[in-house]
Amino acid sequence: MIELPSGVDINNLIDDIRIFSWQAADILLYYSKLLENSDDKGNILQNNNEDDPVTLADLKVNELIIKKINEKYKNINWDILSEENIKISSKIFDSKTDWIWVLDPLDGTKDFIQGTGNYAMHLALNFKQKPYLGFVLIPNKNQLWIADGKKTWCEKRDGSIYEPILLKNRNLHEMTLVTSKNHGNEILKNLIQEINFCKVKIMGSIGCKIASIVHGESDIYICLSLPGKSAPKDWDFAAPESILKAAGGAITNLDNQELSYGKTGFQQGGIIVATNDKKTHPSICLEIKKIIQKSGIYPL
Repeated sequence: MIELPSGVDINNLIDDIRIFSWQAADILLYYSKLLENSDDKGNILQNNNEDDPVTLADLKVNELIIKKINEKYKNINWDILSEENIKISSKIFDSKTDWIWVLDPLDGTKDFIQGTGNYAMHLALNFKQKPYLGFVLIPNKNQLWIADGKKTWCEKRDGSIYEPILLKNRNLHEMTLVTSKNHGNEILKNLIQEINFCKVKIMGSIGCKIASIVHGESDIYICLSLPGKSAPKDWDFAAPESILKAAGGAITNLDNQELSYGKTGFQQGGIIVATNDKKTHPSICLEIKKIIQKSGIYPL
């Protein structure tokens, strides 16, 4: 059994992160509303990188979460890995502790700017490079998904709770795929056509996609990164992985190997498959791999 760092009670910790998360939701909703006015957009965007935009919302949530954790939990032996801090700091993140918070203050920034509502905050507490606790906040849907290492549930701001709904025992062609809105590529599109899913849903933010699986709205997500191109990072997957696995789903690479965190560059490249059923997940991965090998559309 995994024990949290000395002096940390899991129930109190979840209570605190719950409070911090809804405070983050207020920030994200505030800036989302401002972005509806084109006159405000220039002030909110902090760079001109269309492929990797940063907004004031990213920075404000980043500042809030790190400040709150550090203030509430002084002298606890853990570190905080944040997407925004990695972007702005020249220092190499070199943690010597088993416990690391992994934060993405705004996953789905493009969708946030576009006003689709498909954006999320990810926060996971990793132990020995594996997600243990996880929080996926989806402000526009009034959802805070929480995983405590054993189970997953979703809370609304008023405290009402509902449980995961994972629609299991479906074969690959019966599944509903949830896929990227802003990060697709031709090879992934070709693979989706080859598999011929029952239905395809388009959605931004990995957190939103995984939440849609846990909520029973879809069954599978495939992330395909091209060799030598950009790929998702640890903060894109840590929190979503925690809520999916604790709910009974699975997320691995195509060879059914668990994701590895803390690698150089924090890359999560290659092909990653997330499904709603850990029992059938290996066979689903194998079937997808055979389709890729037969079609030759991706170098394995």
